[in-house]
Amino acid sequence: MNEATTEAERHALLERLFAAFNRHDADGVMACFTPGIVFDTAAGPEAHGRRLTGQESVRAAFVAVWTDMPDVAWTVSRHTLAGERATSEWLFTGTRADGGRVAVEGVDLFVFDGPLIARKSAFRKDRPVQAA
Repeated sequence: MNEATTEAERHALLERLFAAFNRHDADGVMACFTPGIVFDTAAGPEAHGRRLTGQESVRAAFVAVWTDMPDVAWTVSRHTLAGERATSEWLFTGTRADGGRVAVEGVDLFVFDGPLIARKSAFRKDRPVQAA
């Protein structure tokens, strides 16, 4: 970790990131990521999920989640930092258009590049959608 980016600053960045997720604030989320952000989604056709690269595609993915589940939220239970890496544990909740409820625990693995996040890999439990 360079002197300009302390563990406390990275922790604060994670707090800002999840606050922006929960405000559905695309600009706030993107401000936490490097221009070349790589995001491996929780689900997708590859072993790593679906890989999105660059702010435009990552922004579109989060806007789609906020649009599909207008009440979606991530309730963070813990951030753990270790040098250039971090984990965030959370509960993901939201209501789908058909009224089904999603409530699953998950974790993000992060890699920092200086003061910003360069990589995000999401993992979450595979729980059936709950009846409306």
